[in-house]
Amino acid sequence: MSNTHLFMKSGHIKTPLQNGLGRFIPQLQRITFKFCKSRGGSRGVRDFIESDLMDFAIKNPGTAIYLKPQRHRSGIMVAEYLNGEKEHLSCHHFNKEEVFKWLSYLTTRSGIPAMRFHKYQHTDYPSIQGVWTPFTHQAPEINVAQFPHEILSKPVNLQPTATDTLLEIFKRTQIKESSEKPEN
Repeated sequence: MSNTHLFMKSGHIKTPLQNGLGRFIPQLQRITFKFCKSRGGSRGVRDFIESDLMDFAIKNPGTAIYLKPQRHRSGIMVAEYLNGEKEHLSCHHFNKEEVFKWLSYLTTRSGIPAMRFHKYQHTDYPSIQGVWTPFTHQAPEINVAQFPHEILSKPVNLQPTATDTLLEIFKRTQIKESSEKPEN
């Protein structure tokens, strides 16, 4: 197990402004493409801008798109969200498909930074046995059996149920009462 979770923020799952309950509000406010007009590391960003940027702009009218050419720099996407968070993504030697995939990822995010989630329960003595599931103590033969199976389909509890016992007692008392009745 790595220790990277020690440096992450921690908290609970939050939904920005109850998003999706009334209508969906895209959280990506602005996207900035920084690229070089001649450097090879920015080639994928330039290809994306030439071919697919207009389609993205039409599909996402609530997102402002900025193009910022910079000399001798590799491509970078900077996403700014409604909650004020910024995310920088290096696009060094990406092709236009990779740029599109990462852009769709940034578009669908809420802007809340990745965090380590708290559990709602806490115990001072956590279990060392692992997580229980309904299949924990099942017979392993069930995994490869073809149902209906003669042996596995038999009832496990061969003792009569309480209802069966009561019905048997009732029948015995009925028979006993009918045999004790004097016939006139």
